[in-house]
Amino acid sequence: MAEPRADTRPVAGVLWMLVTGLCFVAVTALVKYLGDRVPAPQSAFLRYLLGLVFLLPVLRPLLRARPTRRQHLLFGLRGVLHAGGVILWFYAMTRIPLAEVTAMNYLSPVYVTLGAALFLGERLAIRRIAAVAAALIGALVILRPGFRELDPGHIAMLGTAVVFAGSYLLAKIVSDETDPALVVAMLSVWVTVALVPAAAAVWIAPTPYELAVLLAVAFFATAGHYTMSRAFQAAPVTVTQPVTFLQLVWAVIVGAAVFGEPVDPFVVSGGLIIIASVFFITWREAVLRRRAITPAGPETKG
Repeated sequence: MAEPRADTRPVAGVLWMLVTGLCFVAVTALVKYLGDRVPAPQSAFLRYLLGLVFLLPVLRPLLRARPTRRQHLLFGLRGVLHAGGVILWFYAMTRIPLAEVTAMNYLSPVYVTLGAALFLGERLAIRRIAAVAAALIGALVILRPGFRELDPGHIAMLGTAVVFAGSYLLAKIVSDETDPALVVAMLSVWVTVALVPAAAAVWIAPTPYELAVLLAVAFFATAGHYTMSRAFQAAPVTVTQPVTFLQLVWAVIVGAAVFGEPVDPFVVSGGLIIIASVFFITWREAVLRRRAITPAGPETKG
């Protein structure tokens, strides 16, 4: 089992992931607002194509970067995986409410946490297992499987969760080896290329207004992927991922205030369970970090 890194900063990782969650909720709201006026594969392609604009300020240092062959392969694999997940996610946004899309996304952190333990050698302590389990129970309270009919959007989100989990694990690997800006840039390039065939098959002429909305989506998504990479650098995946559960709270607020979606009491109850688990694991990691860096007894004088 791999030992924790000496430079792990759990609080910094949590804060970076908090910003990531805010960015991704903005992305979700904008895609929801756009609706099905533009086909999902085309919307996804335009989001990434327009997102390349935000790479211009860091273009020069990125061109000087020299990724290894292995890193190029990981970048390419992540881009293809992420492209499929983005198409499914854009489709789901046209079918089901904002809060439900966000709740379904909670499957990804569960898969990521388990994958990090299985493939990356990260420790999966009992407190982390308990926190993730509590958060998953909260998501189940929201979704109420077996008590209502599933929409194709729910099926799409199930696929999205699996694909994004693989993408995030690959992001964790390359974030430990190279600059977060390069990780974000290579994702944008590879996903854009991978989406070309799917977008071409359903292409319609977008209006200037629709392009403006997708440009805003690109801005918040690019910012979110950058802050996510910074979170992965600061702390293990099993520390940072539970923070994404807070997105549910913001999604419920935006869904009710902007889209008129009713506030479901099951969503509120599940959200409270999730928030409690997030605060617990964040507090525990901060306490353990302080203990690890503060020598005890006579050693303090050494």
